[in-house]
Amino acid sequence: MLSLALPVIIGEIGWTTMGLVDTLMVGPLGPAAIGAAGLGNVILLAISVGGMGLLLGLDTLVAQSFGAGRIDRCHHWLVQGLYLGAMVAVPLITLGLLAVAVLPLLGIAPDVLPLALPYLTIVVTSIPVLLVYAAFRRYLQAMNSVRPIMFALVSANVVNIAVNWVLIYGNLGAPALGVKGAAWATVASRIYMALVLLLAIRLRDQRYRSDLGAVSRRVSWPDQRRLLGLGIPAATQVTLEVAVFAVVTAFAGRLSAAALAAHQIGLNIWSVVFMVPLGLNAAGAVRVGQAMGRRDPSGARHAGWMAFVLGGSFTGVAAVVFLVSGSWLISWFSTDAAVLALGPSLLGIAGLCLVFDGTQGIATGVLRGLGDTRTPALLNLLGLWLVGLPLAYAAGFPWGWGVQGLWMGLTSGLVLVGSTLLIVWARRARSLVTGSYLAAGADAPRKT
Repeated sequence: MLSLALPVIIGEIGWTTMGLVDTLMVGPLGPAAIGAAGLGNVILLAISVGGMGLLLGLDTLVAQSFGAGRIDRCHHWLVQGLYLGAMVAVPLITLGLLAVAVLPLLGIAPDVLPLALPYLTIVVTSIPVLLVYAAFRRYLQAMNSVRPIMFALVSANVVNIAVNWVLIYGNLGAPALGVKGAAWATVASRIYMALVLLLAIRLRDQRYRSDLGAVSRRVSWPDQRRLLGLGIPAATQVTLEVAVFAVVTAFAGRLSAAALAAHQIGLNIWSVVFMVPLGLNAAGAVRVGQAMGRRDPSGARHAGWMAFVLGGSFTGVAAVVFLVSGSWLISWFSTDAAVLALGPSLLGIAGLCLVFDGTQGIATGVLRGLGDTRTPALLNLLGLWLVGLPLAYAAGFPWGWGVQGLWMGLTSGLVLVGSTLLIVWARRARSLVTGSYLAAGADAPRKT
């Protein structure tokens, strides 16, 4: 589990660090710039994550094909994933531009809005390349090739830092674009990531002589339906979770620039730490899927529980660190007195949030390895949108608890989702032992 999970975790940290880099590098421009960059990134993620979530079905289909020894089917699913990404790119770009049009109607703080609008407009252009990157990543990851993903994400931060330094502050003769420069740096770094993974796929094909060039380039509509059957619930689940944070970020923007900045800093720190359970989500999905592909239900059960043990141990320690070191962590990002006053209490709440969000994240991955993407989607809808978000709004505004109340409401929803999904996995694990549960849709092993 660790040999697969650690490179993925490092890569996921690299992904989130790009948001942190933007926050750090626009920090000297003031709280409004921090809030604008953070708001733009959260909204873009809420939009693009649906398209990338549709490709999560590749985790199940490629991993089960790989476990069954069907490398030709792995290639086939990559092609189908690229076609699916191309089909959803235009609707997502349109949705991003609609978000730009709607943003002024949300009551965002007047010093944040003029900076957030151009930032979001620019980063929306990175959606197509994000979908290509997502398809490449799922294909490589499901076949245990995770180091190129780690390299792409970590080195992309170097690209992001360099372009930020040039464009935000006008170095090397470039115009000083401020927050817009951070947006263009984000676009450049994502193009770079997709190119690195394309190179990795070509090199892997040459090394193993896997005959990738012989794969059919035709769209298979039955397989598109199969990919969507897994991808739509997975995309729904991911979108629901990311979108609820986007809505809460918009709520924080109605309070003050300091509240939004403190919320964004806390969310960025939490997001980096959450990459560990998210990496275990991916590793758990791959290992469970591969075990089911080779008809090893006992191996699938053990792989799933190992992901929970590793994730729970880490998030428990991280929660304690958040609680005792909140002021020190917040001080890395801002010296503003109002931000420093709000930030530590948010991190304390985020620690509890992390434990249960980590649990639901890992459960989502191991269930995806079994081919179940619907249960997590349904529970996220019920727990986050029908329980967590209403409580967040009530605590933040009518009850007067401010930005801390927003986080308390979200945490209550995640407690419900994480606990319930753990129970669901425990029941599925028992059924794996008794032989009463069989994953549907695995490609049959090739006879030799």
